[in-house]
Amino acid sequence: MDALIRPATEHPVQEINTTTDTRDYLAKSRQDAERKGYADWLIVDIDAHHVETVSWPEVTSFIEDPVVRDQAKMYHSERIGAPPYGLNGDLGLRYQDVGGRIPHQSSQREKVTETDVHRDVVLTRRAMHGLGVDYMVIFPTPMLFLGMHPQTEMEVFLSRAYNRWLTEKVLPGDPGMVTLVVLPFNTPVEALKMVEEFADTPGVIGYCVTSTRYKPVHANEYMSLYRAIEETGKPIAFHAGYHWQDPSLATCNTFLGMHSLGFTWCNIVHMTNWILNGIPERFPNLKSLWVESGLSWVPFLMQRLDDQYLMRQSEAPLLKRMPSEYMADNCFYTCQPMEKSNMKALECTFEMINAKSNLLYASDWPHFDFDTPSVIYDIPFLDEQAKRNILGLNAAKLFGLNQNGPK
Repeated sequence: MDALIRPATEHPVQEINTTTDTRDYLAKSRQDAERKGYADWLIVDIDAHHVETVSWPEVTSFIEDPVVRDQAKMYHSERIGAPPYGLNGDLGLRYQDVGGRIPHQSSQREKVTETDVHRDVVLTRRAMHGLGVDYMVIFPTPMLFLGMHPQTEMEVFLSRAYNRWLTEKVLPGDPGMVTLVVLPFNTPVEALKMVEEFADTPGVIGYCVTSTRYKPVHANEYMSLYRAIEETGKPIAFHAGYHWQDPSLATCNTFLGMHSLGFTWCNIVHMTNWILNGIPERFPNLKSLWVESGLSWVPFLMQRLDDQYLMRQSEAPLLKRMPSEYMADNCFYTCQPMEKSNMKALECTFEMINAKSNLLYASDWPHFDFDTPSVIYDIPFLDEQAKRNILGLNAAKLFGLNQNGPK
């Protein structure tokens, strides 16, 4: 613990690069929590990332197929822009560091001297302490684009290898580190096998679908998968992303435009199909979580679907309520990135999505636009109980986490 609470190093120039120590980077966040009085609250970070490709030789060693595993060992690369074996590259990854001005997220290379636990455990502990969170849900980074891989078998090989590596080598290092199993969603039979394999694995609190994909969420072949997830009592999360090669997004000539639209577009499409095809009616106990797509798209889609549904109800025969009611009652959302330039609009959004019960804090650490818990604490129209709910208690209820923190 002493290694986590050492004084932050003062730098004459606040330069942040791939070797910047997380404890220095987040020192002000920790001080902010203590100064404002929420340092002792339960805080659950629903969306944080590690750079799994730094450990790619370890990850690929868990590939079951000997031929694919040997190829992975022969053709290893961890450089952004030249993706590691089995991963298809995405142009946007090379733009997120703003021309090298925000490089910390692209490849975490800060010094780690501890040898008793995995390197990722050390880095995650530093982030957890700096942000002041009790639980941190760990997601991959480049692997979030697996859903667009032209070889669906690679999604199966790599997602299973990653899940086994993470649950066997990383998560046991700290009870506050948890994850949502990455499903090879393009292959429903294999996704179902993965639900069954990891249903009782310590540290697994749900299942993740990478949202950048062409496979429709309402396809009949997914119904047995949804039933199996529902029976585990754990939620399914759709983690948003972008895909600059998508024909509609390819017209955007800036990362700013693509990033603004991409992370919302994929979840808008999935949510539309999720609701209008009656998934909440068919699986009433299945909770869905919509991650890293912000919030401003939700009230838009609520109103749009309600308006169209009233004129064409025959096309959504499974619905018994308005689309917006399902989106407010059966769906959960994470706050990052929270569009807050218009507080009046944000307050309306919170009311429409039932934020006091259905909104969860997420940092998106260590990405360039990450949010500290103060993003929720500082909202003027929330009372203390609502802030406590959003920062941790809602997540504890949804995922069955200990409200007193990890043991």
